[in-house]
Amino acid sequence: MNTNDYENRIAVALGDFDGMHRAHSTVITGAPSSIIYCVNNRFSLLQKSIFERRYPNAVFADFDSIKNMQGEDFIEKILIEKYHAGVILCGYNFRFGKNASWGALDMRRYLEKKDVWVRILEHLDYEGKPISSTRIRNELESGNVCKANEMLGYNFTFESEVIRGDMRGRKIGFPTANQHLPEGLVVPKFGVYKSAVTLDGRRYDAFTNIGIRPTWKVEKPLCETHIFDYDNTLYGKTVQVELIDYIREEKEFASLEELKEQLENDKSSII
Repeated sequence: MNTNDYENRIAVALGDFDGMHRAHSTVITGAPSSIIYCVNNRFSLLQKSIFERRYPNAVFADFDSIKNMQGEDFIEKILIEKYHAGVILCGYNFRFGKNASWGALDMRRYLEKKDVWVRILEHLDYEGKPISSTRIRNELESGNVCKANEMLGYNFTFESEVIRGDMRGRKIGFPTANQHLPEGLVVPKFGVYKSAVTLDGRRYDAFTNIGIRPTWKVEKPLCETHIFDYDNTLYGKTVQVELIDYIREEKEFASLEELKEQLENDKSSII
């Protein structure tokens, strides 16, 4: 393999890649046409359906089948025999092997004898601290969606099927697309968000309420999105919603008129 140019080597990027935040992106851009090997497939920040479309070169590991492999076996059987890796890309804190006993430097020392290059990417900071999936989840749960989006490198996004609601919004001029949050995705702080929805190639401004609706309670958190300048039926369609900014907390209303007044204020704060 000594005669291979860097561009001709098969590169494998290793990591959890939960959400593929900005620090993850530095790993996968480290070589052309990397295979993205997702080790622990949590998908709490970016659901798998969206991940697969954005990163068609991703491979999703069966974590149960690799978590007890010795470090040498993981390298030999997965990286070399299965994927013929000539370049390995990973973050400084990547660990693998049974009981996470191997680190990135251990892998580099093992593979340098086999002429396989290991590039270890340092942490990427935001506001003086390393970007991590844990930090992003905490910001979303606290309503700090702008900070979460800055660390993600894109707006926090989810998609699910539009279900039928109780039609109260339509009665007061604010029809909504009602959705449940995807299973396993972090639940952002309940409240109203400035949002965006893309339909038929056009991006629409919107606002989204996430929560249990204190006035007309639901048992399971519900996402209700009012899409500006759009009035077509979306029942049964899978719709993608981006959360852009946190506007306010959920509140209880004494009447539909009071709700309508609040929604008009919400909309005017966005336009």
